[in-house]
Amino acid sequence: MNYLINFGIILLTFCATEGVAWALHKYIMHGFLWNLHESHHVKDERHFFERNDLFLLFFAIPSALCIYTGIADGLDFKLYIGIGILVYGVVYFLVHDVFIHQRYPPLLRKSNNKYFRALRRAHHAHHKHITKSGGEAFGLLWVSKKYLEKE
Repeated sequence: MNYLINFGIILLTFCATEGVAWALHKYIMHGFLWNLHESHHVKDERHFFERNDLFLLFFAIPSALCIYTGIADGLDFKLYIGIGILVYGVVYFLVHDVFIHQRYPPLLRKSNNKYFRALRRAHHAHHKHITKSGGEAFGLLWVSKKYLEKE
């Protein structure tokens, strides 16, 4: 029974992290920290890393703290919250950096999967905007119906 509860905490945290990432992207990255995020919208091929990559700390630090304190407190719920954030971070990296932006060896570049194509369409619609205002599609995994229906 504990395994189901722990898995539920991980799954719930993973889903909640998508909402947190959406809000962070829309209100923080396209708000007062645009100076960091702008590097992601205006490509500079001379550098592999972008200032935008610093945003991983917004999730890595809380995840590490939750995992550490969850272990220190006898494997309590904080451990599973930290794991949920960590799993989201791994999925984010694979979807955003590897699949969408192809920053590493190409993965599923020619996929015919409707959801994968919608992810790419939504992200490309987001990148049409090279300023901090007027953006769309701030999420990563949740895709608006309009991107799923385009063919």
